[in-house]
Amino acid sequence: GGGMASCRRLSGAGLREVLGPAQGLLFDCDGVLWAGERAVPGAPELLERLRRSGKAALFVSNNSRRSVAELERRFSRLGFRGVRAEHVFSSALCSALFLRQRLLGSGGGNGSGSGRVFVMGGEGLRGEVRDAGLRLAGEGEPASGAAEPVRAVLVGYDDQFTFAKLAQACGYLRDPQCLLVATDPDPWHPLSDGQRTPGTGSLTAAVETASGRKALVVGKPNTYMFECIVERFGVDPSRTLMVGDRLETDILFGKNCGLSTILTLTGVSRLEEAQAYMASDSAAAKDLVPNYYVDSIADLIPGLDE
Repeated sequence: GGGMASCRRLSGAGLREVLGPAQGLLFDCDGVLWAGERAVPGAPELLERLRRSGKAALFVSNNSRRSVAELERRFSRLGFRGVRAEHVFSSALCSALFLRQRLLGSGGGNGSGSGRVFVMGGEGLRGEVRDAGLRLAGEGEPASGAAEPVRAVLVGYDDQFTFAKLAQACGYLRDPQCLLVATDPDPWHPLSDGQRTPGTGSLTAAVETASGRKALVVGKPNTYMFECIVERFGVDPSRTLMVGDRLETDILFGKNCGLSTILTLTGVSRLEEAQAYMASDSAAAKDLVPNYYVDSIADLIPGLDE
């Protein structure tokens, strides 16, 4: 939404004011709907109530570990009913769609010059790239003749990241025509015990430094994932809310896409950080300030009709 975001608590009459006119809500997943293997209390009920109110719930996640099919199973395992794969937009899926667009183009790719993708990531990400009709480097290459050129390096969440893979990626990136794409910019992720684990952003930084290239980043806060959503569902930004737990990705994504934003405090970012950004003189910092905040998305339930 326009104007200065004021980071005000959403409760009481304000809830109905904001949720009433909304046609749909976009939710980040980790830290919003669930934390690790536990659903946020009340979150499954909120989604149920949204469905009964005829409001769309769509999911937009920077997580590139899981395929959309795995994410769909995770929803149902954690007690969220009726979430279908087509409602789930992950950075893995959207990176695969982006590469298909760039490498195969509108001609659908008649095999000529489509080349291959070197994927730094797990099986979930590799599967999405395959499902988009792209071929992976080193998979089923013809034994005879020259290997097909690698036309893109895709960096995702890779817990098997090695020096050898880094060197291999740099070799491909010596070709200026080879794209460098990252699924998301997340520097790290919280673990349930309060520790942190490195995120895709840290691996991308290594590849960028070693190759002297800058990556095209698909995930939030960049708007490409919203373009994927608009293309599939035609949502109206002025009547859509973005709900997330990370100011630097989710809230900035909402701002970049023209959505009103709600910070939920069950994940990474703290209210004090949002208030510090609001007090800052920097215009860039002000883009990280949410319109509203709630302690948990369960707090949105009273704003919906019975």
